[in-house]
Amino acid sequence: MDAVVVGGGIGGLAAAVGLRRAGWDVTVLEKAPEITGAGAGISLWPNAQRCLDVLGVQAPLKKQRDGGLRDKKGRRITGWDSAAFERHHGLPLTAIHRRDLVDALARALPEETRKTGAEVTEVREDGFVRYTGGELQADLVVAADGINSRIRNGPPPVYSGSTAFRGVACRPGTPLSTSWDRGAEIGVLPLTGDDVYWWISYVVRAGERPADVKAYLKQHFGDWHDPIPALIDATPAEHILHHDLYYLGTPLTSYVRGRIALLGDAAHAMPPFLGQGGCQALEDAVVLAHSVSTEDTVPKALERYDRERRQRSQKVARDSVQAGKIGPQLTNPVATTVRNTLLRMAPAKATARIGAGVSGWRPPDLPRPAPPRTP
Repeated sequence: MDAVVVGGGIGGLAAAVGLRRAGWDVTVLEKAPEITGAGAGISLWPNAQRCLDVLGVQAPLKKQRDGGLRDKKGRRITGWDSAAFERHHGLPLTAIHRRDLVDALARALPEETRKTGAEVTEVREDGFVRYTGGELQADLVVAADGINSRIRNGPPPVYSGSTAFRGVACRPGTPLSTSWDRGAEIGVLPLTGDDVYWWISYVVRAGERPADVKAYLKQHFGDWHDPIPALIDATPAEHILHHDLYYLGTPLTSYVRGRIALLGDAAHAMPPFLGQGGCQALEDAVVLAHSVSTEDTVPKALERYDRERRQRSQKVARDSVQAGKIGPQLTNPVATTVRNTLLRMAPAKATARIGAGVSGWRPPDLPRPAPPRTP
């Protein structure tokens, strides 16, 4: 059986790895000149780590240790107990540079399966794909072409209300932290080595673009607690990413159309306030591979994939929107004070349970690779 995966990001590569585990021939079409992890860091919750394990992908994950939630001056709002988190969720919270995760997934695929500079111009429900450089007829097409998918039908993404800046700085010994102010969040995640991933999201009109990004960030966030100003200073301006945060405001009625399966952001793009966007794409990939390895026809496999993935991923997307509204997007001063007061009353071991219902998900098994043939 032949599959074409449109998109060489986390979800597309993971789907390709899973499909090959299921015995399929796979071609990945990526329109960029090379497959690389565009972006900065990404948190991988236990549900995503289990997916990588099932896929047989080894990646340099950084275990996160005790941190907590602070206000902009560094005053504690609530603590976070990493040992309690691991007990409730089954695995630690981890982080990885997006580049390293993409590289790990790409290494699990033979080089000949990946075609770069291959922009897809036509996809039909019967599995026909045309791209710059040729055309293919497949038994399955995986649409993993992101939030602005050209393959997905339906309403366009909507603005979440927040924009985001992201970067990676070299700053040894920087601990995990998340900080809130009215309408703003700044997160700090240590990566492997001395690298630290930081992000800033805050409520603002869509489309605003500063001429001098570092001057802008220093003006608006230079008075936040350490190490936030130092992280901004240590990041080259050309490496700071700035994107408005969009999501699919109208849930799709199906992730399947003919022989096409939508996956990752193409199916359920969500805001980042639960840290589950990439994690849900990995779940999609494993469930899709499991479905095609256990059902006897592609239509049955896709029906199963849609049934198992749509309800769960759309609930996570809704919860992500809600988490933003009551968390870092909250701007009302009275509501913000009430929220922070309630959080200060919660013990660190209790806050460690948050998200366990999502991260406790366990992936189905996939076929193990065949042993190498002896001469």
